[in-house]
Amino acid sequence: MQSGITASQELLDAFNTLVSSSSQRALLATIDKETLVPSSTLQSSSTFTSDLDALVPLLTPIAASYILLKLDGSASDGYVAVTYVPDTAPVRQKMLFASTRLTLVRELGVERFRETLFVTRAQELSKEGWEKHEKHAALAAPLTEEEEGLKGIREQEAAEGGGTGARRSHVSAGVGLEMDESGLKALEGLKSAAEGALVQIKIDVKSERLLLDSESTASPAELSSKIEATEPRYSFYRYPGHEGVLFMYSCPSQSKIKERMVYASSRARLVNIAEQEVGLQILKRFEASSPSEWTEDVLAGEFEEKKVESRGFARPKRPGRR
Repeated sequence: MQSGITASQELLDAFNTLVSSSSQRALLATIDKETLVPSSTLQSSSTFTSDLDALVPLLTPIAASYILLKLDGSASDGYVAVTYVPDTAPVRQKMLFASTRLTLVRELGVERFRETLFVTRAQELSKEGWEKHEKHAALAAPLTEEEEGLKGIREQEAAEGGGTGARRSHVSAGVGLEMDESGLKALEGLKSAAEGALVQIKIDVKSERLLLDSESTASPAELSSKIEATEPRYSFYRYPGHEGVLFMYSCPSQSKIKERMVYASSRARLVNIAEQEVGLQILKRFEASSPSEWTEDVLAGEFEEKKVESRGFARPKRPGRR
């Protein structure tokens, strides 16, 4: 199970600005309060490699960062997602950034990114460092089955758009998804529903609409068996003993690539609908490839109080005194 960290609406908006802007070269992002947020931008003054020299000073040797780079040209997939994790960064930060890097790409739209990189030194992103990377990348390895599938999706969508850049990115599509009335009513009902209420939402990929899949009830022990296990699903669950709901995103590994892309890039939109439009309080967010990962013990563990015993330093007694 992944960290549950998701992209904020501010980051989605900032990335869409990067996509549409002719003057921006890069968008830097970080993790703040378990949310992916924008931190700064880099304006474009010349060519891609020349602008890299202005990027390096924005990075520090003690803090991790995500860098979303726009390559030269107008290709709709002309972006690179870089995870910068310096060796001297705190251990917890290293783990958090490394485990969330794929989530970042999925939420912004997998099809947008030509490649993803993981670097530990800022100089790897300098003009000289990038040239070394390109030479190494020239010795390209054969594409995996998933990469072949993504390539096919890009080509198909480009053909549908007439090759003019008219196709929509899944970032834009994800942000603009609408939900049918039955889905909105089901989420609205969760605010006053009894403990154990479960609402499952699915996406009609063709029409790009959020639809109500089912409404039911389940105990924590029954929950994993009640959630659809063969297709991606968004689930909202009233966990017993707590106000608010859990947001749970499950995406089986056998799901079609197109489905995985659309679901991953649409989570933030659905969460925004639930919180801002419906007024639901989301206590925690979960992500898994299979609902079976959400056992009763796992869920209970998420709500256990982390008690840290604090003890002062006890001075040793002086000889002869009690």
